[in-house]
Amino acid sequence: MSTAVSQTWYMTQRQLMVFTRQPAYAIITLIQPVIWLFLFGSLFKKVVELGGFGTTTYLDYLVPGVVVMSALSSNMWAGMGTLEEIQRGTLNRFLTTPVSRAALMNGNVVNNGLVTAFQSVVIVLLALAGGADYPGGIGGIAILVLAAVLLGTVFGALSNALGMLVRERESIIGINTFLLLPLTFLSSAFMAPSQMPSWMRHIADFNPLNWAMVAGRSALSDHPDWGDVLSRGGALLALAIAAVWLSIRTFRSYQRSV
Repeated sequence: MSTAVSQTWYMTQRQLMVFTRQPAYAIITLIQPVIWLFLFGSLFKKVVELGGFGTTTYLDYLVPGVVVMSALSSNMWAGMGTLEEIQRGTLNRFLTTPVSRAALMNGNVVNNGLVTAFQSVVIVLLALAGGADYPGGIGGIAILVLAAVLLGTVFGALSNALGMLVRERESIIGINTFLLLPLTFLSSAFMAPSQMPSWMRHIADFNPLNWAMVAGRSALSDHPDWGDVLSRGGALLALAIAAVWLSIRTFRSYQRSV
C-alpha cells in the first residue's frame, strides 16, 4: 500500500511541475470563473427579489455555483492530457516500468484535485473581496472546496477513461462541449430551485453538479442542513470512487491493446 501511495505521489508531482511551470495557464483558467462571478453577479443581482435564494445578495448565491462549474469545466479536459501522453509515447514508456498501473491514473486525478482546490480557494477569496459573505465560515468553505474536488474527481476520472477509449481529440471535444452547458443549466447554478420549472428541478436532483452545489451552499449558510451536506457529499464520494475504478479498468484494457 505504501508503495502504491508513494508512486501515486510521484506521478502527481510530475504533473504538478508542469502546472507550476505554466503560471499563465493558472491565470487563464481563472478568467472565465471571474467573468461568471462578477458579470453574472452584477447582471442578475436583482433576481434574489424573486425569493427562494436563501440569501440577500445574488453574489452570495452565485459563489458555490461558480466554484463547482470551474471544477467541472477544468476536469472535463483531463482526458486530453492522457491522450497527449498516449500520442507522444510517454504512457507506453511508463508501461515498461514497475510503477503501479493505478498510480499512473490516480496521479492525474490527485493532481487535478489539488489544482481544483487551489482554484476554488482563489475564487472564494476573489468573491470575498467583491463583497460576498460566508456565514458558514472556514468550515463551510472547506466543505464547498471538498465538494468541488469530489466533483472534479468524478469528471476527471471519466475524462481519462474517455481518452483511453476514443483516443481522438475531436471526440473528447465534442462530448465535453455537448455535456458542459446541459449539466450547468440543469442545476441550481444560477437560479433558485423554487424558481425553476418542475421538470428541471427533477433532473437537477440527479445531476452530480447540483449535488456539489447543494452541499456547498448549505454548508455556507447560517443554518446548514447537515442531512443535505452528508447525503450529497456521500453520493459524490461514491460516484468518485466508481469513476476512479472505471478509469483504472479502462487503463488496464488499454494496456492489453498495446
